[in-house]
Amino acid sequence: MLEIDAKRLPLVSAYDNDGKRKPFTRFDVGTVTIGNDIVVIAGPCSVESEEQIMTAAKQVKAAGANILRGGAFKPRTSPYDFQGLGEVGLSYLKQAGMAVGMPIITEVVDTRDVAFVAEHADILQIGARNMQNFTLLTEVGKSGKPVLLKRGMGATIEEWLHCAEYIVKEGNHKVILCERGIRTFETYTRNTLDLSAVPVAKELTHLPVFVDPSHALGRKELIKPMSLAAVCAGCDGLMIEVHPEPEKALSDGAQQLTGGEFGTVMKAIKECRNLMTSMEE
Repeated sequence: MLEIDAKRLPLVSAYDNDGKRKPFTRFDVGTVTIGNDIVVIAGPCSVESEEQIMTAAKQVKAAGANILRGGAFKPRTSPYDFQGLGEVGLSYLKQAGMAVGMPIITEVVDTRDVAFVAEHADILQIGARNMQNFTLLTEVGKSGKPVLLKRGMGATIEEWLHCAEYIVKEGNHKVILCERGIRTFETYTRNTLDLSAVPVAKELTHLPVFVDPSHALGRKELIKPMSLAAVCAGCDGLMIEVHPEPEKALSDGAQQLTGGEFGTVMKAIKECRNLMTSMEE
């Protein structure tokens, strides 16, 4: 098991200076409690239109998701790819969340946008490409809003935890770690989903740990088995991409489930969680 220097990570370390285990972090986002049971974040990769995000919101709500996701500001590999609708998209996302009674999460990519996005979103997401954007981490820490911190595609677990420390040291203890796959020599999947990061992070820290199989795999047919594997690994939540018409998506269509497919995955997740609970009793 990886060992970390608790003196360099005093706030996110699982242990205090006396070697005593700290309680696991739990906090509320609206009516949803993070760190208590499996929480599922779902919605499209990008907010593309008012109709699209509203339809997706209704679909994921009906299937049992807890939090609505949607990208308004989209950092893309190519500058010519769809970059999101910006403030308009954020407005659509907020309206959809309110309509179905779900908290919302969206990515913030610029320090200049933190205050504005924090006014609308319930959780701020720091994407893999910005994991080590220390100025941005400091700003979201100051915002006081819950933060979901994705692991960088080339980052070690220790580097990931140091980035969480940047947020928490600003007084914001509502941090979620999110494993979303790392870059390896394998090309069949978009990234390699490092499920070992879940029990390792939960051993080293007191923070909740989520898994994003959609970005890790890039292939929607693999989302169900790897979501179940993540549950068995002990994750506190999942982030799954769902689109009303994935074949027409403006970004990452290959990794997005339809509403019906998501319903099937949610049923399997519930059954898996029930089985895990019965085994623990």
